[in-house]
Formats: sequence, structure tokens, C-alpha cells
Amino acid sequence: MNPGIAQRRLENHLITRVGPRRPADVVGWLGAVQAQEYEPAKWALGLRMRDGVADAHVERAFNEGAILRTHVMRPTWHFVTPADIRWLQELTAARVQRVMAPYNRRLELDSRTLTRGTAVIERALRDRQYLTRTELGQRLQRAGLAMAGQRLAHLMMHAELECVVCSGPRNGKQFTYALLPERAPGAPRLPRDEALARLGQRFFSSHGPATVRDFVWWSGLMTADAKRALDMIGARREEIEGRIYWTYGSVRRGALRDHLTHLLPIYDEYLVSYRDRDAVPHGPPTLASTMRGPVTFQHAIIVGGQVSGTWRTSRQGGKVLLHAVPLRRLSRSEQRALTETVDRYQRFLSTGVDLTVG
Repeated sequence: MNPGIAQRRLENHLITRVGPRRPADVVGWLGAVQAQEYEPAKWALGLRMRDGVADAHVERAFNEGAILRTHVMRPTWHFVTPADIRWLQELTAARVQRVMAPYNRRLELDSRTLTRGTAVIERALRDRQYLTRTELGQRLQRAGLAMAGQRLAHLMMHAELECVVCSGPRNGKQFTYALLPERAPGAPRLPRDEALARLGQRFFSSHGPATVRDFVWWSGLMTADAKRALDMIGARREEIEGRIYWTYGSVRRGALRDHLTHLLPIYDEYLVSYRDRDAVPHGPPTLASTMRGPVTFQHAIIVGGQVSGTWRTSRQGGKVLLHAVPLRRLSRSEQRALTETVDRYQRFLSTGVDLTVG
């Protein structure tokens, strides 16, 4: 555990430093934000933005296309900006496709089927026809391609990786797909080295101090590419407790939040972006038996930069019930800080939140 690294990361992640007003600015600063759990991922943006931002603001940004959701860098959903989606996809998609190839073979998704299916999808979505996955499955069925379940999901991921589709606006609570050129017109393409350098700048500015292994894990790039990115951007090298960390850029300016405790959602970038976990362990090993699984896969209570518990929510009537499970005894000041951060979460949701601890 290294409190110094943890505190610097909290600032760079915009968790303890007052962030911007727009969701797209948070996503752009971080480079990409893991978002397979959509509702918690909106809070991951909200907690990094200025006070007063509500869930509805993030939802509006998503529906208007200011932030997009797609599979990129790793075989999982991420929020990205329209300005970044194409060069990011072109830089990292080949690695994701290689990872997915054995699964596609087991699902009998050969290159001909993937190409044919993607063409059907492209025709169906033309002229801003935003369709759900189920609706696209029906179009594929009419074209003679039986697609459902995992086969359909993998075909849609392939279409994303090929820069054909990305997220469209939600239809009620359902997600839709859109053509990427229509959702992000003019999205720039970059020469490979320039894309590598830009991704390195984004990661080590917003996630540093971080190791090469962290960057490889987060980006899905090869180690050689990660090291080349570091060389091109001239990142700063630090040796801390026998491990080499890297940072980039000047210290970000702006007011700091006077918060000791934070409620981070499942898969938050502060937790999932790092392969080397010496600086921020994911919970005391001796208490692992009290947890329902790795903290990476739960909502986490962060106190002083360290994982100090988990939390979960349920709904009862018009209220949200938030149950916090500390992994150690919280001091009085930490308990007050927990109440304060729950109040902030309540303002984000724009609904009542009742807290229980234990």
C-alpha cells in the first residue's frame, strides 16, 4: 500500500479534484471509461464532475451522442468521445479481434458470415435508423442469417471493431445501435505512432503514476507498443518502493474536494485500470472471506485512497436503499465522510437515498 501514489491517482482521476461540467470532458480526459454496467458507469462520470450534475445530464449526453459506448481496447464496453472513437478503434481493434477469434470459431462465425452479417446491419441502420439488438437480429433472420444470443452479440462486437457501428440513443431503457460515420461524422483517423502517443499521453496524465504493465492491461496493446508510446511522449520515470512508475504532463490545476470517503461504482477506472496493485490493494486479504467477490467486481468504498469496504443498492418504493459494508471499523470522521458522499450520490440520482451500514 502506498498512500502517496493513491492520493496522486485520486487527483488525476478527478475524484478528489473538481472536474469539468460536461461528461464528454471527463471521458476525453481519461481516454476511455469502462462502461459495461451502464447505470453505475454514469455515476463514474458524475462523481468526477462538478457538484450539481445529475444522472439526467449524463443520460442526455449519451442520447445526444456527446459520449458514445462501444467495445474498444479490450472485449468490453467503454465510453469514448466521438472525436476519439475512430482512431482508438483502429489502434486497438486488431488485438481485440485476435482475442475473440477462438470464441467466434466455436460459434461458427467465420469471416464470410461476419462480413455478410455486418453488411446487413449497415444497410438496416442507414439514414439514422437506430435499432435495438433484437430488431437487428430480426433483420438478419430475414436476410437468411440466424443470429441470436452470443452469436448476435459477437457479430455486433465485430461490427463495432470494424468502425461500422456504435451506440445510438436509448429507446426507453433499451440500447440501440447507430452507424459510426453518422454518429461521429468527421471522427479523425491518426497515423499509428501518433495514435500510440496520444493514448499514452491520456493514460499517464489521467491514471498516473502507473507502470508499463498497467498501460498494457488497460489499453490492450503489446508491451513493445506501450514502451514506444512512453519513449515518444517523454514520460517522467519514478522509482517507488522498487517499482518503476510513469507520469505525463504538469500537475492538473483546480480546486480539491474536501472529501475523505468516496463511493466508486463497479468497474471504476480507479480500480480496474491497474495490473500492478501494490499501491492500491483491493481490500485486506484477511477479510476476503467476508466479501461477495473481488472488490473489482463490486461497488467500492474508498477511504484515503484505499479500498475500505463495498456497497450495494436496491429500490424500495421511490427511494434507493444503499447498504455499506465496511471491511474495517470506520472512525467518526470517516463515518461522517461516508454520509456526505452518500448525500452527493443522492443529489446525482435526484431521488432519496437511505443509508445503512454493517
